[in-house]
Amino acid sequence: MSTKKPAETKEKPAGSMPQLRIKLKSYDSKVVDASCHQITEISGRSGVETVGPVPLPTEVKKYTVNRSTFVHKDAREQFEMRIHKRLIEVMNPNQRFIESLRDLTLPAGVEIEIKTI
Repeated sequence: MSTKKPAETKEKPAGSMPQLRIKLKSYDSKVVDASCHQITEISGRSGVETVGPVPLPTEVKKYTVNRSTFVHKDAREQFEMRIHKRLIEVMNPNQRFIESLRDLTLPAGVEIEIKTI
């Protein structure tokens, strides 16, 4: 006879502030790290607690292409694209942080996704 615990549900208290989850993606790891540094600087200036940047697994897309157009099937080239990802969580963001984040200019090639939790 086994005893099972009831499933715990995560419910937020009624007065809690939402959290922000910021995901950054880029083909260049240095550009992503610089962008994460900018966001953590903004959070430090506005007095907001952050967790991260947490490096997520690098996504690797590999492509194999024939070198010639018609013959020589054995002659092939392989290419790969690496997508570097970082995650930053912001606890209890204030209005000053959100305004600074809205005015932030990131380098070309950085994709940012912001979610409220």
